[in-house]
Amino acid sequence: MGGLFGGSSPAPVAPPEPPTRSDAEVRQEALLERRRRSAAVGRSATIKTSPSGVTEDAPVATKKLLGQ
Repeated sequence: MGGLFGGSSPAPVAPPEPPTRSDAEVRQEALLERRRRSAAVGRSATIKTSPSGVTEDAPVATKKLLGQ
């Protein structure tokens, strides 16, 4: 393909090879990921309401007039 002023374009450069990871590195990363996920799951059981909120009445005491 000719350029604006003639001539040819330079040949494309091959991309560098991706870095390789050893088996021990892969296992270590998998272990860390499992630990992160298990730590994140721990708090979901503490939510006791549904997404729509509490549907029952709150246990509140009503004020009474003195003498009644």
